[in-house]
Amino acid sequence: MTTRAPDQTTDALQPVRAELLRAAHADAEALLAGAEREAAATIAQARAQAGAILDDARRQGETDGLDAARDLLVRARRQARSRTLSARREAYEEVRREAAERVRALRRADGYASLRERLEQRARTLLGPDARVTEHADGGVVAQVPGKRVDLSLTALAERALDGMGAEVRGLWEP
Repeated sequence: MTTRAPDQTTDALQPVRAELLRAAHADAEALLAGAEREAAATIAQARAQAGAILDDARRQGETDGLDAARDLLVRARRQARSRTLSARREAYEEVRREAAERVRALRRADGYASLRERLEQRARTLLGPDARVTEHADGGVVAQVPGKRVDLSLTALAERALDGMGAEVRGLWEP
């Protein structure tokens, strides 16, 4: 058996070592290139997912914004309608109060006695000659027979007149 000297062994293994080193470098470069490709693909996929999430969030935000705007508009319209109806009701109540006040003032007018007499005659025409007729505190009369009552007070007459005007009364406060 022949034993080589250490320098000769090292020299003889030099081509093997060089090949192993080259192969290791090639494997490392291949692994590094693969890892870089995987990282680039992962980053591209993450960017695509992030873009899709942002697009979905933007669409959802737009939808939510449109829903919120629609809800706000509906509330504003309801509130405006409520205020309009409230103002109309107040105007109508004011017309009723004014009408009642003016007809009550008829009690102090010169022709009130004649008016009261005509209202009493009307009550007796409606309920019969046995009707019990009394003066109402606001002016006018109230008549009764068993089971029936007629209110010909001045305020009731004014309210009936306003009710009979129907849509014409709305013209007082509508444009």
